[in-house]
Amino acid sequence: MANSDEPTDEPAPDVDADHPADPPTERSEVTDGDDDIRYLSLDWIRALSAEVAASEQLADIADHHTIGVTQVVTDGPEGDVTYHLDVRNGTASFGAGPADPEDVKMQQSWDTAISVATGSLNAQEAFINGHILLFGDQQKLLEAQPVFGALDSVFATVRDRTRYE
Repeated sequence: MANSDEPTDEPAPDVDADHPADPPTERSEVTDGDDDIRYLSLDWIRALSAEVAASEQLADIADHHTIGVTQVVTDGPEGDVTYHLDVRNGTASFGAGPADPEDVKMQQSWDTAISVATGSLNAQEAFINGHILLFGDQQKLLEAQPVFGALDSVFATVRDRTRYE
């Protein structure tokens, strides 16, 4: 097993709350270099974790919105992957494993996740057509739309370095 300080292209496992992935302590650990990051790998989750933590826009939004979102991607090449976004009390965090507390859970297949992430499928259409399953407080999800607007710009910082395979 790789040292947690070394980059890894391991898939993000279905991590439980007792064993969360530690985010990098400095933004430069994941933003320096030209290496591609495999979609949904631990490195991808760590890169997004650092970008979310560094986002002043998300921190400002977190003063006014509270939501814990778990994403489950099934049937990937390495199995299922679970990660979360937690926004509350002026902070936003992103990491492996489920949100705690979890207000909303979304579940989708690997193929759907790739299609949405690369823009070949609109996320709203995926929800409407049942490709993304939604569990939990739908009203809270609607009220948190500014969070997801800001999150899109954070994802854009990592998207160009992401390999979708």
